[in-house]
Amino acid sequence: MKVFVQVPCLNEETTLPAVLESIPKSIPGVDELHVLVIDDGSTDRTVEVARAHGVTHFVHHVRNQGLARSFRDGVHYALSQGADIVVNTDGDNQYPQSMIPELLAPVIAGEADIAIGDRQTHLIEHFSPFKKRMQKFGSQVVNVAAETNLPDAASGFRAYSREALIKLNVVTQFSYCMETIIQAGNKRMKIASVPVTTNAKTRESRLFGSMGEHMLQSGKAIVRSYFMFKPLAFFIWLGVFFGVVGLIPFVRYAILIAANSGGNHLQSLIIGIFLLVAAVLSFALAVIADLLRTNRILQEETLERLKEIQYGFTRADR
Repeated sequence: MKVFVQVPCLNEETTLPAVLESIPKSIPGVDELHVLVIDDGSTDRTVEVARAHGVTHFVHHVRNQGLARSFRDGVHYALSQGADIVVNTDGDNQYPQSMIPELLAPVIAGEADIAIGDRQTHLIEHFSPFKKRMQKFGSQVVNVAAETNLPDAASGFRAYSREALIKLNVVTQFSYCMETIIQAGNKRMKIASVPVTTNAKTRESRLFGSMGEHMLQSGKAIVRSYFMFKPLAFFIWLGVFFGVVGLIPFVRYAILIAANSGGNHLQSLIIGIFLLVAAVLSFALAVIADLLRTNRILQEETLERLKEIQYGFTRADR
């Protein structure tokens, strides 16, 4: 069993030593444990600090590419090195690396494809009440889209099996956290939630400038991922809505004509026709979206086979 712990970094020379020093040197059930540092365009001594702490695996970005790209490139490197499991943590020392064994346990045991650390956000002192509510609400939205039951969908402290990583495709440029959960849920992967604690806050987040930006970007990622898997349901319900509402003006028109109220009431007919046309267009979009979804599934299956060949992963390994 070969495990890679990947640490995405952007100017983390101050906090990185604490992260690297607290990563366990050995873990029960793990034959090889490697640390991978993803240098996402750092301009400080992050790389030198990592090398001084014995890190030999690196992925370098000349300029900042963002968390999602760092995660994707780190996964590619780890899988190309024969990783069976990839653990993702943060370079700001938010997560207790001493809990990596607990995070790995359900994946090593074959009980889960993905394990996500539940930070128990309601207990984090430096989270404001508003942020705690938004974290809970965001997790609920993701759970609806993914058909899961995870208390902390935004947590970046995770362990992925090799098979899960081969099946997942990160396309967002913001954060992979929400997207991979929705993909995994809709691809019927088993996701485990592991309660963890958090370390004291070391700095402000560099992923977003404000809570509003975080909510906006996360919302976009959730909506995009949801439409990737369930476009038919959305457009069908949209068509039903327009169809039902569109009948109301026609009923109104019929009642007024029957009551001989005077006037031609053409406005009711125009509105009704407009809404029924919207309903027909929604049903047409549902068919088109479902065909595109089917085509995407076939393309993803082809990409999965290519990844298996690239990383030397055969069906017998499953």
